[in-house]
Amino acid sequence: MPVQSQAHLAYLALERLIVTLKLKPGSLVTERQLIELAEHGRTPVREAIQKLAWQGLIDIRARVGLQITTIRPEDRAHVMQTRQRLEPLAAALVAQNASAEIRQAISGCEQTMTTCSDRGDMEGFLVADKMFDEIMEDACPNRFLTAALAPLQTHARRIWFASAAPEKMKESVERHVKVMRAIQAADGDGAATAMSGLMDYLAKA
Repeated sequence: MPVQSQAHLAYLALERLIVTLKLKPGSLVTERQLIELAEHGRTPVREAIQKLAWQGLIDIRARVGLQITTIRPEDRAHVMQTRQRLEPLAAALVAQNASAEIRQAISGCEQTMTTCSDRGDMEGFLVADKMFDEIMEDACPNRFLTAALAPLQTHARRIWFASAAPEKMKESVERHVKVMRAIQAADGDGAATAMSGLMDYLAKA
């Protein structure tokens, strides 16, 4: 497996632990601990740490080590304020430009999310949500837009999980499905409208 692929898998493993609060906000961790948790070697984990630091999820502190960033009271409002502006544009661009393979992948993601909602599987839903974000990132032709959104999406997942409940997940999945179906139908305006509805819900939920 290429080193970059291992680094991405290490990133996904650590990102999930941060988002689901298994790595608690404010806690200090060592590189060795993260290597054990990610179950990947030192080089890919170091790359993953750098990405998580760039996204604002890990602080690399001189003479202290690595610290999982805290969730500040204003983070939710600031994250969602930005996503409400940018996510509808990304959804419209993906709907207009996605390949048949991308639309098929989104269909699979829709099925996974729906299954997780039916089972009350919140961690599974978050994995599917991350998968959807990465599919969208691959399909969106505006790399500056996706670079801005990626860290916001991860912060939003962590903030959401901190007060998650099965009913909130169900409502979120229903709105995600509307976005996904508009994209599958190549309906740019519909995708933007559906994404605005999802963002507005998440800003209040």
